[in-house]
Amino acid sequence: MGETGTGKELFARAIHDASFRREGPFVAVNCGALPHDLTESLLFGHKKGSFTGAMQDHDGFFAQADGGTLFLDEVGELPIKVQVKLLRALQEHTFIPVGASEPRHSDFRIVAATHRELAEQVGEGSFREDLFYRLAVGVIKLPALRDRPEDFPALIETLMESINSELSDQPGYRRKKIDDDVINVIMAHDWPGNIRELRATLLRAAVWNDSATLTCHEVEDALLVLPSQSNRATLGGISQPIDLEKLMADVARHYIPLALARADGNKTRAAKLLGLRSQPVLTNKMKKYGID
Repeated sequence: MGETGTGKELFARAIHDASFRREGPFVAVNCGALPHDLTESLLFGHKKGSFTGAMQDHDGFFAQADGGTLFLDEVGELPIKVQVKLLRALQEHTFIPVGASEPRHSDFRIVAATHRELAEQVGEGSFREDLFYRLAVGVIKLPALRDRPEDFPALIETLMESINSELSDQPGYRRKKIDDDVINVIMAHDWPGNIRELRATLLRAAVWNDSATLTCHEVEDALLVLPSQSNRATLGGISQPIDLEKLMADVARHYIPLALARADGNKTRAAKLLGLRSQPVLTNKMKKYGID
C-alpha cells in the first residue's frame, strides 16, 4: 500500500528478484488501465471466437506469469465481477479463459498494490470482503516521500545517475550533478507525486539546462506546483473550523527554506523575498517555527 509514485512496482520487482521465482517472468498489470469490457479476457485469456474480435486463442496475464510473479497494481479498480474470478484463481491456482470449458493451471505468485484504502472500499461495497482478506496477508505500507526526508540524498544521487544514463545518447548532453544547496529546495517541497514527481522534476531540470551542475534556481524552475488541499484550505472559505496557527506555520515552513535557498543562505535577501521588514524578523520567525 502507498500513495501514487512511492515505488510500489519497484518494490514488487525487488521481491520477485530476491525470490526463488526470479528466473520466471515478472508480469506487471495496471488494473486501472484495463478496458472494462476486456478486463476478464486480458487477465484470464480467451478462446478463438469467444467474442467479436477474438480471432485466435490468447493467453492472459495469469498464464503469462506461470512460474513467476503477477503484479496487480491498483487492484482496487477491478470490477466486482472480475474480483469473483480473481478470488477463485488465488484459492485454486486455476482459472477458466473466456469461452473455454476446461480450467487452466498456472503456478503464479500474486503481489497486489493500491493507493486506496481497500478496507473502506469493502465497507462501501466496491471491493469484496473475501478477496480483501485473501490478499491482505503480508501487508507492506510504503511511506510517502515527505515522511522520509533522510532518503533524499541517496534518492537524488540514484535518480541523477539514472537520468544521466538515460540522456547520455542525446546530442550535446552534459552529465549533470546537483549543487549541495539544492537539497534545501527539495526538502521544502511536499512531493505529492512522491518519487515519480521527484524524478520528473530532476529530468526537466537536466533537459532544459546546459550547465554541468544544477542549481537551486534551476530545480525551483523545474518544479510544477499543483493546487492541493492545503492550498485550498489556506485560501478558501470557512465551512468548518480551521487551525489558523497551523496554517500559518505550514506556509512559513514551506516558503522560508525556499527563500533562503534562492538567496544562497543570505537572510537579508531572503527577508526581502518574503516581504519581511528586516533580517531579525526572519530570524525570529525561523526560531518560532523551528526552521534551521
